Amino acid sequence: MALGDDLAEWTDVDCAQYELGRSLGLFSGRSFMQVKWVFWSNNPLGQALWDMLQALVKAGVLEYRDEPDHQFRWRTAMPLGALTDGSAP
Repeated sequence: MALGDDLAEWTDVDCAQYELGRSLGLFSGRSFMQVKWVFWSNNPLGQALWDMLQALVKAGVLEYRDEPDHQFRWRTAMPLGALTDGSAP
């Protein structure tokens, strides 16, 4: 499955980090429960996944809301302009 499919609906931050990690091949063959410590503790991998999600929000690929909980979802109508800096021909 693609990350866009996994984040089609509003998804809490822990699950969004897990799905991003799975899409990168980091958690291959591991369930959420086996790697939940990555999201629930202060460590470089969990922080990097959070930073990547925030970068995808900034790029316009994901949407973010902080209420009712920190959640992300794939932006279905993503404008192409969000992916370029405008300098491409």
